[in-house]
Amino acid sequence: MKVKKNIIPYILLLPMFLIMAIFVFYPMVATFTYSLKQWKLTMPNNIKLVGIENYIRILQGDSFWYSFKNTVFLLVVVVTLTTIIGIAVALFLNIDGKGSGILLALAILPWALPPYVNGILWKFVFHSGYGFMNQLLLALHLIEQPIEWLGSRWSLLLVVSFVASWRSIPFTALICFAGRRALPQNIYESAKIDGGSSTKIFFEITLPLMKPFIAISVTSVSITAMNIFDEIIALSGYSDLGKNLLVESYLITFSFLDFGKGSALTYIIMFFASILGVLYLYTLNKEVEY
Repeated sequence: MKVKKNIIPYILLLPMFLIMAIFVFYPMVATFTYSLKQWKLTMPNNIKLVGIENYIRILQGDSFWYSFKNTVFLLVVVVTLTTIIGIAVALFLNIDGKGSGILLALAILPWALPPYVNGILWKFVFHSGYGFMNQLLLALHLIEQPIEWLGSRWSLLLVVSFVASWRSIPFTALICFAGRRALPQNIYESAKIDGGSSTKIFFEITLPLMKPFIAISVTSVSITAMNIFDEIIALSGYSDLGKNLLVESYLITFSFLDFGKGSALTYIIMFFASILGVLYLYTLNKEVEY
C-alpha cells in the first residue's frame, strides 16, 4: 500500500514530464547538435560535423558585435526606464483613493497588449511623416521639420527601448506595489513620530525594504529586454539598423537558411539569458526580513 502511495505522485507528474521532454528538452538537444554542424538548406548535400566552428565564426563576425551592442543598449535603457517609472507608478497606486482600483486596471493595459500590436501603435506615433510626435512638436514650434525617429540607429533603439519599457512598466509596478503593501506600517508610524520627512522615509526605509521586490522585477525585465523581437520588427522590419541578437539569429536561420550557425547563435543568447534566469531564481527565493 505504501509503495502505491509513493508511485501515485510520479504517475500524476508523468504528463508534465512528457510535455517537458517533447517541447523543451528535445528541442534544446536538437538545437545543440545542429550548432555543431555545417547545415545550410541551400546546400542540403553538404551537411557535416564542424564542432565549435560555428561559434568561432559568430564571435569573429562584425555583425554579431553590432547586434550585441544593440542588445546591451536596449538592456540598459529598458531596465533603467522600467525600474524608475515602475517604482514611481507603484508609489502612486499605493495612495488610497476612490479611483485607485480604476487606476490599477488602467496601469495593466499596456502589459495586456500583444508586443507586435504595441509596436504598430507606437509606429504611428513616431512615424516621420504623419506621426503624432512630430505633429505635436511642429505645432508647439519646437522643431522646424519632422524628425526621422526610425531613420537612424540610436534614435530607433531609443524608440524601441521606450516601447519595450511601456510594455514592461506594468509588471514592475505591480511587483513593487505588492512589495510596498507588504511592508509593515508600524515602521512608517515610528518614522513619522521621529520627525522623518517623506523624502527621507522613502530613501532610508521604503527603498531599502523594497530591494528584493525591485531585484525580482529587474531580473525579469532584463530577460524580457534581451528577447525583444516583435517591437523591433513592427518598428523597422528585418533591417540591419536596429537588430539585436534575437533578430540576428532569426535572419541567419530563416533568411539565410543557415541552421548550423543560427543554432549556435541561439545557444549564445541562451547562455546570456540563463545567467539572468539564475539571478531571477535567486532573488525569487531570497527571504525578506524586516
